[in-house]
Amino acid sequence: MDKPQSATNLESSPEEERKARFVKYTIAMSVRMICIILGVFLEGWAMWVAFAGAIFLPYFAVVIANAPGRSSAPARVTSPAKSISADKFRIVDDQ
Repeated sequence: MDKPQSATNLESSPEEERKARFVKYTIAMSVRMICIILGVFLEGWAMWVAFAGAIFLPYFAVVIANAPGRSSAPARVTSPAKSISADKFRIVDDQ
């Protein structure tokens, strides 16, 4: 067979899902820290842009981290391409 038949459409484990959310959130908070540091050293409109990023980024970080990773649409089930004819089976009677 080319590809094994899938019996179920399993979602990722809770541990994998938590890890993925943690990585996304950590990256966003790292960018926030960079915005805060840049805001201290920059002047003018660039300072305000950096501080705005530091202020609004936590909201977007939570939304992005909690967004579903996979599509919620059910997987399409296909029937196997190969079949076995009934004459290939042998009945054994042990009586």
